[in-house]
Amino acid sequence: MHLAYPAVLAALLFCIGLYGVLARRNAILVLMSVELMLNAVNLNLVAFDVWLRDTLHSGQALTLFTIAIAAAEIGIGLAIVLAVYRNRGTSDIDRLRDTAETDDAEKLSDSADSAGTDTADADGTEPTPGRADEKTGKTKKAEATT
Repeated sequence: MHLAYPAVLAALLFCIGLYGVLARRNAILVLMSVELMLNAVNLNLVAFDVWLRDTLHSGQALTLFTIAIAAAEIGIGLAIVLAVYRNRGTSDIDRLRDTAETDDAEKLSDSADSAGTDTADADGTEPTPGRADEKTGKTKKAEATT
């Protein structure tokens, strides 16, 4: 058997997997594309092991390790995707860029900004937290100059 056949097939599988990782927005489809890329590597390992007629069959042994690692990776990856889906309601990668930690940090910075602007407007309403009001800004400028 020629080495070119499995090598070309593995290259096609790897390219399809790479396209899936780069183009897909669903986290589960990205994980499936990573698995496709790992299977392309496994095909190359076995093909080169057969072609080199290795007596230790090191290519096949590495393939077994790769399969075990891929199974663990997909289990952990799916658990993370399911946890994120339960918390956020989506598995879209573009919508997952904002993490809960940055949201908490923004709330803390907004509350710190609003702590200095606790003055009420002339009509008795409170200013919006985290946003400077024209009247509040004018009073702060007046206080700063005196």
